[in-house]
Amino acid sequence: MANPRVGRVVMDDTTIELTIAALTHAGEGVGRHEGRAVFVPFALPGETVRAALVEAKKGYARARLLEVLAAAPERVAPRCPHHFAIEPPAGPGRARPGLACGGCQLQHLSYAGQLAFKQQMVREQLQRIAGLDLAVRPTLRSPNPYYYRNHAQFSLTPAGQLGLRAAQSHHVVPIRECPQIEPILGALFPRVVLEAEALPELERLSLRAGSDDDVLMVFEGASEAPEVAVDLPVSVAVLREDGSALTLAGRDYVLVEVRGRPFRVSAGSFFQVNTPLAEVLVALVSEGLAPTGGQTVLDLYCGVGLFTAFIAPAAGRVIGVEAFGPAVADAAANLDEFDNVEIYEAEVEAVLPQLAGRFDAAVLDPPRAGCAPAVLDALLAARASRLVYVSCDAATLARDLKRLAAGGYGVDWVQPVDMFPQTHHVECVVRLSRIDQTEI
Repeated sequence: MANPRVGRVVMDDTTIELTIAALTHAGEGVGRHEGRAVFVPFALPGETVRAALVEAKKGYARARLLEVLAAAPERVAPRCPHHFAIEPPAGPGRARPGLACGGCQLQHLSYAGQLAFKQQMVREQLQRIAGLDLAVRPTLRSPNPYYYRNHAQFSLTPAGQLGLRAAQSHHVVPIRECPQIEPILGALFPRVVLEAEALPELERLSLRAGSDDDVLMVFEGASEAPEVAVDLPVSVAVLREDGSALTLAGRDYVLVEVRGRPFRVSAGSFFQVNTPLAEVLVALVSEGLAPTGGQTVLDLYCGVGLFTAFIAPAAGRVIGVEAFGPAVADAAANLDEFDNVEIYEAEVEAVLPQLAGRFDAAVLDPPRAGCAPAVLDALLAARASRLVYVSCDAATLARDLKRLAAGGYGVDWVQPVDMFPQTHHVECVVRLSRIDQTEI
């Protein structure tokens, strides 16, 4: 497990037994011992476990799972050898020694259990943070609960091996296989070994897979890349601090196909990591906006133009706003055929106030931190009839919906989408309508 942070009370020699009552929003088991909440990663509701205390605070404690004394029926055997596992899954067993990869939190929970947990977690976050008691739709499942990620970001071990950070730690766990990433990436990354001493500035190495099985290898934080010997054709680029890329081999982008349409995605540009569910997001956004030919629609945080490409044929005009320059260049290439699309390269909060009164509906897909207050203020001032909010963080989504609801918007529906199976993360699409206006 993680090395303790400064100020923690370390109690590894103190073991306790407790019954797990629930999962937190981060996917950790939580129970009570001697009147205090105890958080136990990799434990499930209904289980009786033995755990070692590693941190004690006045109101709570954290513990390391040692043994499952009575397993929940939803417990399954994790597919990944780097996941912190209890063996066998159907009965008591001791935890594997050593650090677990921090990339997944829920591989030990059945997939049906994961879907139910995410629906409930979204509902609870909306109620607790926003005070909204809403009927949340069942979570839409991923067609591939494993081998779905088209983008993987690795750190380096001191020996130059690719790895992932351990849970709650800066320690890098060397990875020999990962059942989360697309097979083309899974076949490639174990063959990559770098001379770490030759690249002291290297922060991460990313691999992106295109729909035609091309692979882009990206060195982040390095001024130059070493020679890499692999037996698969790959493009190689260095991602500079300003987001631009230096191409060393091939090209600095991949083409990802969504609903039969290719999208250019450059080295530093954001794109949904689960391609089949990107198609689902497009369908939900289209359902939520339902644009007609005379309307102007905003696509805020538009990235490479994924939503705009499918909104533009049905809308009168689409205005995209994106701050990351290379993504704007991608969007220009991806949307070149449309005469009714324009893209602003700027922060959303800088442009949106100037667009008030000039649009009928908007879709917003902000980063995990959610929208800046100025963005929400500008949306409320514009009084658009309909908003569609796409979010990868239920807590910041709830915070922003609280502000929009207070400003006159009602929530029509909330749809969780399991963009990130085996983790506690969940994507949500929410449609909002002005309460005091007739829908478009």
